[in-house]
Amino acid sequence: MASVEPLRGKKIVVTGVTGQIAFPMAEYLARDNEVWGVARFTAEGSKQRVEAAGIRTVVSDLGDADYSGIPTDADHLAHLAAYMEPQSMDYDEAIRQNAEATGLLLQHCRGYKSTQVMSTQSVYKPVDDPLHVFATTDPLGDVHAFSPPYSVSKISQEAVARTMARILDLPVIIARMNASYGPNGGLPTQHLQAVAEGRPVTTRWDPCTYQPIHQDDINEQLAGLLAAASVPAPIVNWAGDEQVSVQEWAAYMGELLGKPATVNVVVTPGTLRGSYADVQSRVDAAGPCKVTWREGLKRVAEELYP
Repeated sequence: MASVEPLRGKKIVVTGVTGQIAFPMAEYLARDNEVWGVARFTAEGSKQRVEAAGIRTVVSDLGDADYSGIPTDADHLAHLAAYMEPQSMDYDEAIRQNAEATGLLLQHCRGYKSTQVMSTQSVYKPVDDPLHVFATTDPLGDVHAFSPPYSVSKISQEAVARTMARILDLPVIIARMNASYGPNGGLPTQHLQAVAEGRPVTTRWDPCTYQPIHQDDINEQLAGLLAAASVPAPIVNWAGDEQVSVQEWAAYMGELLGKPATVNVVVTPGTLRGSYADVQSRVDAAGPCKVTWREGLKRVAEELYP
């Protein structure tokens, strides 16, 4: 792995800045960089929260292709904005927001040094084995997630991003996220909240496997991923280094909170039974994770339930 310098003194644009991953990432980057956060800011107080973190805000619905407020002279783009409406069946809107908007945004940002485009492990074709380790070369397919058009629109987004990288000669890296979490949210954090409130943890298989990655590792690894962006655009699985099941982390959450954890398995046909991932390309680009899943969950529990 090549040594990667932290991002300092750079001009960085982060889309979807009000989101679970993007806000703490932008807040982290703003300590040493000029950060511009792009979002629709429809939730009350969301714009003020972002600005209070020292981030310059740009109000934009990327699907409408109005990028006039987004600087064209920035160094890097972290494109995390995503359309993921629960139970929506509007495939056309999902592709417009996730795929078309990505192409138009990359065209607007064609002068940048590098771009990271956030995808998801939900692009992989489901297999029967819950312990299967997905490689970036594995077959892709429709995953019937809680937002039905999501996986198809993200596969479309990846294709558009790869194409625009070649057309524009713009260094791009595509990162397929797997079970991010932190005090600001994420699947493990949602399960922690369920245990704290005495509700059952609902998952889709037994064992239902993941490689959770803490927000602190995500923040630090971004620099390495941006440095690894190139033409053609490489793809990495952006996940943690440790393999763990929902059943395991729920039991640990119960220990942390002093409450018994109940896991409710609801089998949904056509979904991923497990989400293990080959992360070697991410390790090569950005290094190993520093936060173990046990330490990460302990940190979140201590912050949310002191």
